[in-house]
Amino acid sequence: MADVFDQIYGQRRVREFLRASVATSHVTHAYLFTGPAGSNKTQAAYSLAAALLCERGGCGTCDTCMRVARRKHPDVRYYAPEGAGRYLVDQVRDIVADTSLAPIQANRKIYILDRVDLLGTSAANAFLKTLEEPPDDVVLILLGRTRESVLPTIVSRCSVVPFRLIPASEAAGILSQRTGADLRLAKIGMEACGGSITRAIEFLKSNERLAFRKRVLDVLAHLGNADMWDVLSQASELVVLAKAPLDTVRAAHEAQLAENADFLGRSAIRQIEARNKRELSAKSLESFRQITAITSSFLRDVLTVCAGAGELVINYDVLADIEDVAAHTDEAGVARALAAVTACDEAILCNVSPETCLDALLFEIREALYGSHSPR
Repeated sequence: MADVFDQIYGQRRVREFLRASVATSHVTHAYLFTGPAGSNKTQAAYSLAAALLCERGGCGTCDTCMRVARRKHPDVRYYAPEGAGRYLVDQVRDIVADTSLAPIQANRKIYILDRVDLLGTSAANAFLKTLEEPPDDVVLILLGRTRESVLPTIVSRCSVVPFRLIPASEAAGILSQRTGADLRLAKIGMEACGGSITRAIEFLKSNERLAFRKRVLDVLAHLGNADMWDVLSQASELVVLAKAPLDTVRAAHEAQLAENADFLGRSAIRQIEARNKRELSAKSLESFRQITAITSSFLRDVLTVCAGAGELVINYDVLADIEDVAAHTDEAGVARALAAVTACDEAILCNVSPETCLDALLFEIREALYGSHSPR
C-alpha cells in the first residue's frame, strides 16, 4: 500500500528505515540527513514530517499529508541560511524561540534546516541546547552534504541517516517511470533541475517551465550575435520569466491567510506569514538556480561536441544550436564559461542580487565563448 515514504526515490534503505521508525514509534527528537545534492534528502524530510503529523502514519491521501506535500502545513517549518553562505546567529535564535511556541494545527511541530554544513560555530552554539533537548512536541530534521562537513557538536546530538548518490542514469530511469517521459526527455529534466528527481517531476509536468527552458537555451544559442543592449534585454526577460511562478505562490499565500484569518490568533498568523516569506525566498532561489542549471547543461553539451563526443549531448532538441556554438569556440572557452556559471551560482547562494548576477553571467559567457569579436 502506497504511503508518503514512496516519494523518497532512489533511497530504498532510507525508506525502509524511516517507515519502520514511525511504525514502531522509534522516532528520535533530532535527525541529520547527509548526502549529495539530488539525493532526495529534502523530500525525505517532508515525508517524515507528514508521517509524524498524519493520524495514519503517513497515508499520503489525507488533508494533513496533502498540506505537507504542498509545503503548506503551518507546523512544518523549512529554513535555509539567510546570511552570505551561512546561517546567521540571529536567525538561529529566532528558530530556537519559535520552538517554544505551541503548534498551530497539529500536536507537534517539525523543523527542517537545510545546509547545516553552513552552520558556523557561533550559530551552532546558539542552537545546541535546543538540539539536545527540544520541547516534547518538536522534531528537528537537519540536512547536510556530508557528515564530515557538519560540526561534531551537531552530529553527536542527532540520529544520522546517510543518503547515497543516485547515478544519473538511474535517476533518469526513475523520472521516466514516474512521469511517462521518454528517457531522453527525462535526462533533460534532471539536468534542468540540478539532479533533483522531485523537482524534475514537477518540471516535466509544467508546460510553462518547459517553455522557460527553451527560452534560456535560445538566449544562449544567440549570444554570439547579441550586442550589449540585446544581452541586457535578454537578461531582464529571463528574470521576469524566472519570477513568474512566484505569482502563483503569493496568491496561494494570500488565499490561505484569508481562509484562516477568522479563527487564528495573531501569533499563529505571524508564524504563517514568516513561513510564507521563507517559502517565497526558497522558490525565488530555486527559479534563478534553474537558469544556471540549464545553462550548465547547454555548455557541457557544447564541450562534448568540441571534444568530438556529440553522441553524449543531453539537450538533443537543440543539437543544431549546440553544434553552431561549438563551431565558433573551443574547449578552453567553454571551460571559462562553465566557471562563470559556477561563480554565478555561488553568488546567488550568498544573496547577491540574482538580476545583477544574470546580467554579468551572460556577458561573461559571451566573452568566454567568442572573445572580443562578438557580436559575430
